[in-house]
Amino acid sequence: MDDRLESIIRSAARTAGKRYEEVKRAYNDGRSSSDAVDSLPKDAEGRAKIVCRRHAERRAVAIDAKGRPACFDPDHPDCQGCVEDVREGIVETW
Repeated sequence: MDDRLESIIRSAARTAGKRYEEVKRAYNDGRSSSDAVDSLPKDAEGRAKIVCRRHAERRAVAIDAKGRPACFDPDHPDCQGCVEDVREGIVETW
């Protein structure tokens, strides 16, 4: 392949990759975790109805301003994943 053509292709690929990351970051920044938390199904007392990853059971829990359920354990990987899912609005609910 011609060196000039290869250089053009690499430059275009780099530009596309940078643009993709910019768009991805903008999309993630635009999603509000409070909107995701507000959209979760709630019980009569206003607690979010989620399925606990750690104990694999249905729970109705309060969610704090940072998107963490009341049962959150910062040292447990299942709890860390649950918080990420709550913030993204993809946590399993009932």
